[in-house]
Amino acid sequence: MSNRDFNWQIVSASIRGKSHEKSDLPCQDAYCYKRLSDDLLIVAVADGAGSARLSEIGSKVAVETAVNTLAQTINLPLSASQEIDWKGRLMDTLNSAKMAVQAEASVQDVEIRELATTLILLLATSNFIAVAQVGDGAAVVEDTAGKIEAITQPEQGEYLNETKFLIGFDAVETAQIRVWEGEPTHLAVFSDGLQMLALKMPEATPHRPFFSPLFKFVSMITDEQDAQEQLEAFLRSPRVSERTDDDLTLILASL
Repeated sequence: MSNRDFNWQIVSASIRGKSHEKSDLPCQDAYCYKRLSDDLLIVAVADGAGSARLSEIGSKVAVETAVNTLAQTINLPLSASQEIDWKGRLMDTLNSAKMAVQAEASVQDVEIRELATTLILLLATSNFIAVAQVGDGAAVVEDTAGKIEAITQPEQGEYLNETKFLIGFDAVETAQIRVWEGEPTHLAVFSDGLQMLALKMPEATPHRPFFSPLFKFVSMITDEQDAQEQLEAFLRSPRVSERTDDDLTLILASL
């Protein structure tokens, strides 16, 4: 048995990319998270399609529906990872998020493609992590041995520079669903704007020099508001902004 104290610390930020600032468009990324207990965390990140007129609404609806829907299925204390059909539960949650986006399209009186968005949904505990992903972005974990690995990888669409979206007819059925077993110490979930900095492509393995300082940073949080401001400043820094002009979302967690 581990003697670690379990309590997820979280810092998160989402900023508008330079291209959207120039075009006076809103940030189309969205995120949501919920702590269900000291060692149980649910996180969602979504990236609205740049070509979709109301994708900032689609991404917001997707993350909020996914987190709240999954949270409602959880009974504490949580069973071991093998005792729950996580694939089925995560697919059901993705379906709920997709239906919520469809319903919002009806409310807005637009075609559903105008709310197109990706979605990453993650449930993290002290001994396993379950993730579902449609589209790009990724979820990365560091364990107690200091190993950093990607649990999911960016999903590409049929054409170059195209990704998959939650509204696709087979998006849920073809979603990446992974259950990682181990003792996590740090997590990162991010939208595709950070992929080229955070991952070594094309193999999509985590770039340790990117993650190690960020994981150390989230471990030392004493003031969440100050930490969020520091993370936003990092995302706006030349080191990042000179490499990408896309919207950027990053959620970091430390256990």
